[in-house]
Amino acid sequence: MIRFGILGFGLHAVKRLMPGFAEAKNCRVSALSRRKLQDARASAKQFEIPLAFDSAEELCKSKQVDAVFVATPNASHLADVLLALKHGKPVLVEKPMGMNAAECKQMVEAAHKAKLALGVAQVFRFEDSTARLRERVASHELGKLIFARSEFSYPGRNHARAWLNQRAVAGGGPVADVGVHCIDALRFILQDEVLRVSARTTADRESGDVESAAVLSLEFSRGVLGAVLVSTRAAYRTPLEIVGEGGVLRADDALNVEHPIRIELLREGEIVDSERVSNHLAYARQVDAFAAAVEGKVAFPVPGEEGWTNQMILDAAYRSAKSGKVEKVSS
Repeated sequence: MIRFGILGFGLHAVKRLMPGFAEAKNCRVSALSRRKLQDARASAKQFEIPLAFDSAEELCKSKQVDAVFVATPNASHLADVLLALKHGKPVLVEKPMGMNAAECKQMVEAAHKAKLALGVAQVFRFEDSTARLRERVASHELGKLIFARSEFSYPGRNHARAWLNQRAVAGGGPVADVGVHCIDALRFILQDEVLRVSARTTADRESGDVESAAVLSLEFSRGVLGAVLVSTRAAYRTPLEIVGEGGVLRADDALNVEHPIRIELLREGEIVDSERVSNHLAYARQVDAFAAAVEGKVAFPVPGEEGWTNQMILDAAYRSAKSGKVEKVSS
């Protein structure tokens, strides 16, 4: 049983991580940290977690912590990952992995040097919906692929994570926050890599110094053209669609973890097949998979290198939004 310490026990930990740990089979949470010790102790009492800290270093030093889950704001990821590695702890870090690709490179190299597991919490890789889409695309149901589209919107006004509107803390707006999920899902489903990106963004009075919506165009190495649309102004939605010469695979709210997902196959505009899948175990599978990696049983399927690759695509997208040009993804 692997014991996790969670650095940054905020809204995400309460809403997503703890329900996942509750269903996990080979790990549990033994410690947490928050900025204020009083708040940390209150959260620990609420979730029956043995140890509460207001110091990241004290959590990482604890002998009752086998692995660290970094769920702090994005600007803190680099320091927190390096701190955990320094104390000999494998690390699972939330997405986006860093503020830029240089930070991700530093984390990956530090993990290799320490000979410790470093994973990125791209949780949608553990969903049944993305797994089935990947399998069905790989089986050539759609013939030659043409387009791939992933969207992610949610209402971000007055969000509890106010730091999401601060570029210095978040690194960007919805492109960084949820666009990284869309990009990673398409890379995973298509089993292909992005070579070039173009991006257009918009902002408003309430979005601070980050974008409130964006459209990204992705050029994949095998010729598929991808589209990613993200926003913090529309209702929650995560549709995903893959278009080929022989048909279309689509799912409304494909990345949702709260209700069953229907995957539909269309040929000539008619639904010819559908299946229902559930994503409710994605968070549990993610932490159990990392626990297995910590035990040396298997490699974690989303290592730091994957987060680094996603970040290079994000960096190219933000360069494009600024330059107005198509930007190459660094290799």
